Amino acid sequence: MPNIAAAFKQEVARLSRKEIRQQMQGLRKAATQCRRDIAKLKREASKLHSELARLERRIGNGAAPRVAEDEADRVRFNAKGVRSHRARLGMSAADFGRLIGVAGHTVYKWEHGAAYPRKRQLAALAAVRALGKREAAARLEKVVAKADRRDRSK
Repeated sequence: MPNIAAAFKQEVARLSRKEIRQQMQGLRKAATQCRRDIAKLKREASKLHSELARLERRIGNGAAPRVAEDEADRVRFNAKGVRSHRARLGMSAADFGRLIGVAGHTVYKWEHGAAYPRKRQLAALAAVRALGKREAAARLEKVVAKADRRDRSK
């Protein structure tokens, strides 16, 4: 009797392994296809991210509304005006610089007459002059969020 039970047990184990192997083969194929699809999607996402970054560089930082650079010739620069406008917006020099697309130290130098903005920066300053406190804060949040996304993607 023990031989029949042992033989039955071995046969059940053999058939179970055979059935599991057949089931697993289909799952392996499906998993392999899923990995291929994921890799393809990652490549496409990477291409789209690089294309987006290229377009953003081409357009600029998008923080402030744009004023044409040829119109920047007609924009007057006044250090006290920059300081008072920044104070009216309630921003630090660093935040105001982020909004314009320059460093906070650059804004500090402008305000103290140690430096003069370039044409592109004059255009950005002119565009920021038209912003109110709420709109400037909203645009600053967008710029900071964009910078955070860029930092996380690196």
